[in-house]
Amino acid sequence: MPEEILRTVEDGICTVTLNRPEKRNALNSAMVEFLHATFTWAARQEEIRVVVVQGAGTTFCAGLDLRELATQREAGAVETHGLEEALATLEACPHPTIAAVQGDAIAGGCELALHCDLRVGSDTARFAMPLARLGIAVPIALTWKLVDTIGAAPTKELLFTGEAVGAEAALTLGLLNRLVATADLQRVVSDLARTVGGNAPLSVRAMKAFVQRLGEERRLLRRDDLEALFRQVRESADAREGLAAQRERRRPVFRGA
Repeated sequence: MPEEILRTVEDGICTVTLNRPEKRNALNSAMVEFLHATFTWAARQEEIRVVVVQGAGTTFCAGLDLRELATQREAGAVETHGLEEALATLEACPHPTIAAVQGDAIAGGCELALHCDLRVGSDTARFAMPLARLGIAVPIALTWKLVDTIGAAPTKELLFTGEAVGAEAALTLGLLNRLVATADLQRVVSDLARTVGGNAPLSVRAMKAFVQRLGEERRLLRRDDLEALFRQVRESADAREGLAAQRERRRPVFRGA
């Protein structure tokens, strides 16, 4: 188990902690792989009633590690399949899942929170999807998850502008279920997890499955043309320029190619 991911189970509550605070809990490939394995493991444990996902320090998750993304782009293309698979496993977990969001939840970090059933945020929480500023695109399934959560128009604004949404706006949009003071976040999440975990597990799991089934319909939609468009963006010169500009701390010059 990498030190960047911590897993504990106590009283039926499995807590998964992103433990890379010095890098704002940015996800490297080893962390993504272990998250996938952890969510797969947790789904099979009958004694687990609730899964809580949180970040160490003052940031929930800054998304995928930009250094790794830049290296991938130099090697040919940005790779997001690992994260997509980990998030799909989290979403499919039969147990209720709760994200404890403090500070920034950016790009993949935003999606990590969205793929939990419930999200409790502190007053420092911010959500953003600034991929257009890097010249890359949100994967199709992750775009649809945003639409499912907040609707088409807010999704377009979030993706087109890349601007961050603060805690109050996130609550209004449905990015958060509850908003609390930073000092109260851990207590509120713990109380919520114990409340949910204290209910009949068969009932909770069944009702989660009922709600999830409707969302599964989107996976049946034709998407081959969208996948081709995603590959075009992923392999573009703009993607290379955007990641280079981020690394070099300068404004990117996009040319639409």
